[in-house]
Amino acid sequence: MNVALGGTFDPVHDGHLALFERAFSRGDVTVGLTDDELAAETRHVERYVRSFDDRRADLREELEPLAEAYDRSFEIRALSEPTGIAVEPQFDVLVVSPETVEGAEKVNEIRRERGFEPLEIDVVEHVPADDGDRISSTRIVTGEIDRHGNLTPERAGREQTQP
Repeated sequence: MNVALGGTFDPVHDGHLALFERAFSRGDVTVGLTDDELAAETRHVERYVRSFDDRRADLREELEPLAEAYDRSFEIRALSEPTGIAVEPQFDVLVVSPETVEGAEKVNEIRRERGFEPLEIDVVEHVPADDGDRISSTRIVTGEIDRHGNLTPERAGREQTQP
């Protein structure tokens, strides 16, 4: 099977790793990594996003051991539009998080219009942080949690003092 997924992945965290593991469990993986222009457009909050080259290098480091563990191949491609690579005919499965299901359904509309079979949409639930809220790159960048969802010492101290 050919599996696609996409995102900004800045920084990579345990929620992303859950997506990657599911993808590799399904087949060979192609990751659409948002290019610098699309990354800035798709952020739902104002924050700095590292360059495509830096994100690609970090992503490769995360994917290589998973690909080896699952005996799969992977490719990282630039994603310049939200529907990206998944509208291409060679893919069978699209791995997504809950907030991107609507985009996956749009991908399948485009595929049908082009005469391609729709993709199986495989939804991976969010990975919760220690406080029960989901792990997100924005929470990591703002210093609330680390990449594994552990509360930072400052945040953990505030959590303990609140009733």
